Amino acid sequence: MTTHSTWRFAVAPMMDWTDRHCRYFHRLLTRRALLYTEMVTAPALVHGDVPRHLDFDPAEQPVALQVGGSDPAALAHAAKLGERWGYVEVNLNCGCPSERVQSGSFGACLMAEPSLVAQCVAAMRDAVAVPVTVKHRIGLDANEDYGFVRDFVGTLAAAGCGTFIVHARNAVLKGLSPKENREIPPLRYDVVHRLKREFPALTFVLNGGIADWAGVDAALAHVDGVMLGRAAYHNPFLLAQVDWRVFGDEGRVPTRRDVLHALLPYVERQHARGVPVRAITRHILGLYLGQPGGRRFRQLLSDPHRGAGAGIAALHAAIAAVEPTDHSVDEVLDRAG
Repeated sequence: MTTHSTWRFAVAPMMDWTDRHCRYFHRLLTRRALLYTEMVTAPALVHGDVPRHLDFDPAEQPVALQVGGSDPAALAHAAKLGERWGYVEVNLNCGCPSERVQSGSFGACLMAEPSLVAQCVAAMRDAVAVPVTVKHRIGLDANEDYGFVRDFVGTLAAAGCGTFIVHARNAVLKGLSPKENREIPPLRYDVVHRLKREFPALTFVLNGGIADWAGVDAALAHVDGVMLGRAAYHNPFLLAQVDWRVFGDEGRVPTRRDVLHALLPYVERQHARGVPVRAITRHILGLYLGQPGGRRFRQLLSDPHRGAGAGIAALHAAIAAVEPTDHSVDEVLDRAG
């Protein structure tokens, strides 16, 4: 059996998207992909509600914690909490370009301070036994000099970081929104390929713009792993192929029906604890993308009037829209009152 890197395929940390419910859903599609939390700031873990930020279902494993910050002591504390909670990795965010993040002195602006990031990495590594990794961009603003990112990686590698998740775009710190920063700066995969050639002992995971299996296969010809973000979220059934296409597993590939029926008990448990059904079902809107009934499926789960009133019945109605059933969608909702 071929041994693959832990980071061979991952789903990106995405604010407001990759929460614990999203990760539970994604895990029903793939057993092997590495999943990441939304970014949690170190101050939130030092001063805030730690269980609210860190609790997750054991079924989500393997799952990694992404943290943001620039204070070595606070990050070490956050890393220690993450390890105690059971996360398999702690990732330091050096790639987020939003101005809100810059005001807290973390995210992509930290690439301008590699020695400080190295101190943070060293402090985190001293605090935990799990891997400490860094996610970053390939440059800042208009600086496209390869030496900038090469020296950043080299400085962090000297501090003990062995895995780098590289979004293959520059971060423009002024003038572009976070959304524009994911689309406007050009993708330069060759920079990441060159990093791997220059630092062959390090692990490099390519992130940015990969939207299909052709892109995954092309990336894996040059680097150790790939990370998908928006493509995996908006078309989640892509993940159903990860285990056999990327890791060579021979187990049965789940169907969309399998995933929905496995998700139902989780939705019911969470709903019984007071979690709104839509907090979970908002993550599954793309499950039937391009499939018969897919549009109706999305409509039923997204309707603010019908969905909010019907609760779990809205999910059953959405399932009825895409599966043969003895009852129509309207009958399902009518029975719910």
